[in-house]
Amino acid sequence: MINDTNEQSRAMSAELHRHDALTQAFPATWDGRILFAIALAFSVFQIATAAHLVDFPSQIVRAVHVGFVTVLVFPLLATLAGRGAAAKIIAWGLAFLGAAVAFYQCYEYAELLVRAGDPLPRDIVFGVVALAVVFAAAWALMGPALPIISGVFLAYSLLGEYLPPPFDHRGYDFSQVIDHMAYGTEGIYGIPTFVSSTYVFLFILFGAFLEKAGMIRLFNDVSLSFVGNKRGGAAKVAIISSGLMGTISGSGVANVVTTGQFTIPLMKKFGYRPAFAGGVEATASMGGQIMPPVMGAVAFIMAETLGVEYYEVVKAAIIPAILYFASAFWIVHLEAGKYGLLGLPKEQLPSAKAAILEQWHLILPLAALVWLLFSGYTPLFAGTVGLAFTGLLILGSSLALGLPAGVIRIIFWVGLGLVAAAFFQFGIGVIVAALTLLIAGNAFLKGGRETLVICRDALAEGAKTALPVAIACALVGVIIGTMTLTGAANTFGQFIVSVGGKSLFLSLLLTMVTCLVLGMGIPTIPNYIITSSIAGPALLELGVPLIVSHMFVFYFGILADLTPPVALACFAAAPIARESGLRISIQAIKVAAAGFVIPFMAIYSPALMLQDGGALAGSIGYPAAVAYIVVKTGLAIALWGTAVVGFAAVRLRAFERVLAAAAAFTLLAALPVTDEVGFALSAAFAVLIWRRARHAAGGQKAEPA
Repeated sequence: MINDTNEQSRAMSAELHRHDALTQAFPATWDGRILFAIALAFSVFQIATAAHLVDFPSQIVRAVHVGFVTVLVFPLLATLAGRGAAAKIIAWGLAFLGAAVAFYQCYEYAELLVRAGDPLPRDIVFGVVALAVVFAAAWALMGPALPIISGVFLAYSLLGEYLPPPFDHRGYDFSQVIDHMAYGTEGIYGIPTFVSSTYVFLFILFGAFLEKAGMIRLFNDVSLSFVGNKRGGAAKVAIISSGLMGTISGSGVANVVTTGQFTIPLMKKFGYRPAFAGGVEATASMGGQIMPPVMGAVAFIMAETLGVEYYEVVKAAIIPAILYFASAFWIVHLEAGKYGLLGLPKEQLPSAKAAILEQWHLILPLAALVWLLFSGYTPLFAGTVGLAFTGLLILGSSLALGLPAGVIRIIFWVGLGLVAAAFFQFGIGVIVAALTLLIAGNAFLKGGRETLVICRDALAEGAKTALPVAIACALVGVIIGTMTLTGAANTFGQFIVSVGGKSLFLSLLLTMVTCLVLGMGIPTIPNYIITSSIAGPALLELGVPLIVSHMFVFYFGILADLTPPVALACFAAAPIARESGLRISIQAIKVAAAGFVIPFMAIYSPALMLQDGGALAGSIGYPAAVAYIVVKTGLAIALWGTAVVGFAAVRLRAFERVLAAAAAFTLLAALPVTDEVGFALSAAFAVLIWRRARHAAGGQKAEPA
């Protein structure tokens, strides 16, 4: 037993070491400087193609995108880990192979189109190299889980014809499988890589720029000002700050190791247990991936996969996201009440007004991004404009500091605003010209040169941050390619449908377990892509709206990072909290209880995700149906929180916790009779607690006499 625990700890330590490696700065060595330059070139290439400063066919953009990733991954990991000369030679050799594959795809682009489906021997060789390099890069960066899963699917493409029915397929040539996986738009250069090379990369850069510019400090100051003096204020600050940071960040684990450096020690200082403090931070950071507008980039993949507008995905996500954070807020409030944890003295808190007045310009790009996304512009256009506006504001604010306060500074900002507005009339050339002038102006100022260094570093850091997402998207393309080639999704999908014919709940449970198990070893994005490809069509056949089924698997892909035994977000919080990752994970499940409840409620009542309300909407009207399910879900979450924490206005006895849990459970189902029972149990619980609290308050008043 001890050996198993030690083995698991070592595995988790290795997994976190890989993640931590990418949080380090580029080393100031010759190879570190080369890698920094490559990362910088990577970001410049992605911006240039997104802004249509250069126009390449989509296939070339995808190939160069994966090429940059494979060139960076191996030597970067070897350099950051301080490997010896032999390991670095091997790493640079693998990087060269990655570059050679990208060059071959570009050089032979036209010819590859002509001979699609009839590859030459050299095409097969380069295809095998491409797959091998992508598998090796994913293994080096994220560990063995995703490469093994993808390898099983690839083996199924090659050998599945020898399996017994119904698991077999008609059989495919080796050359046909390699051609399908390594060329065209079905394998490693499929839709996930397309999304990674366009939307995802831009939004990661957007977050990197805002983070470098001080957005974390702004979020922390505003959160402290609003709730720092409330009961349990330190934990509420963590939820708000991490939730806000999640709106611009693509990684929940990255959120833990950035905002957690501030919030976890703050919570511990004011009396929260280390495990609970780590659990709150992990829950809030992972919740950032379900909070619009960015949603960990899954929103864009979901929109592309479903063929719907981006705002449709946001519409489905917004109410569950608010309920998720409200639930976490409620649970830390109860925990604070249970242990008598007070807020911070108001005079020690920063001023939200002062923080916003000082850094108001950081809010503008985020506001512009949200406005563009909800105005019908494509995510690619919105991300490009948002990033350009961020650059204008960061460089412009640096120059503005050197101008006299008053009219001249106002004229400068008005002029910069007019330049930004001119983009919509005259195109990207106006922004490029303005950025060129601002860069030139900053180059002659001491503070300006420091700002240019910050922008340069943000470009390189953004490229480094994008590596895990990009390589996961490339490798998961092998799984998608296998399913499109062999129809493998139908086998598992039909199994889900057959189970659902007897019980929809069992089908949902099976899907949930699949998401949680997959999520133990792979990031949220590939988890979502795999499970939605398999379970989405099956749940649709069972009558679940397609977007609701996709949100269902997305939620549980996120919760896998909070669920034992792996719980990567919790293990990331462990060294900061100085507590066991498993103990943090147990507390995180308590705080994230709503995350396990909301997806099931949305399946039975799609109005929770602002989809067709079904029979309820037909009987009482759609707005009333939405209001009803939101209130019911909120009540269920509140009851579940009190049952988990064991506190409402007073500490709960065992039977009171059971009563609260029973009331919450009966409210989960969409059947009228269970709703009636749930509301009755809720009322009984409320009366019981009210009487106990009143009695306790009366006893306290009587004591002084």
